[in-house]
Amino acid sequence: MKRLFFIVFCVCLTNCEDKQYHKKTNTTVSDSLVATQKKELTKQKKAPDRRYPLLTEKNAMEFFLQYEKLHKENKVRLVTDYGNIDILLFNETKFHRANFIYLAKQGYFTDTQFYRVIENYIVQGGSTDDRDVMRKRKVIGKYLLPTDTKRGFKHDRGVISMPSSEIDNPHKLASPYEFFITLRDVYQLDGDYTIFGKVINGLDVADKIAKVETDDGDWPLQNVYIRRVEILD
Repeated sequence: MKRLFFIVFCVCLTNCEDKQYHKKTNTTVSDSLVATQKKELTKQKKAPDRRYPLLTEKNAMEFFLQYEKLHKENKVRLVTDYGNIDILLFNETKFHRANFIYLAKQGYFTDTQFYRVIENYIVQGGSTDDRDVMRKRKVIGKYLLPTDTKRGFKHDRGVISMPSSEIDNPHKLASPYEFFITLRDVYQLDGDYTIFGKVINGLDVADKIAKVETDDGDWPLQNVYIRRVEILD
């Protein structure tokens, strides 16, 4: 009788352990699958539009020459942490207008930052230290835009202009991913940087951004994000 009880007890114990093992194994597989699916969804969400070619120094100008003929929008809205800034892009500077519209439609500006702000001078945006945004740049391409400074525009308060690249750049070719908004008349910048639009609403928002606390490099101590850029017209 004791021997029979011992055998039954061992069988029950083994069955219980098997159930616990399978339960743990199934949970692990399920969690892993969910994590993989989430990762794939995140990748899909961040993947840029690949209908267009990788832009380079060789093909960028021809690309924007054709792109601007089909994409005539010239009003955009910067949605920021401090409010909206509406901008009219000038048709006269067609390559720079087309470039900005293209990047906006590609979702490039989403979660970029105003990374250089100086009160009563400028707020400069379109860059970030976020790796996802840097990956977007890599997929869109590496190129510069020529200056276009003889259209009669001046660096009055409220214009949007394009800074030159940080590389050795004697001709001040423009960095296509970045821009700055002037908060006062800064005519000493005329002739060096391309003015390609002006703020038509929300300049007070830019003034607020310029007043945030910054480090020694004029980078806000608390990140000021451009949440997205919307095409208005």
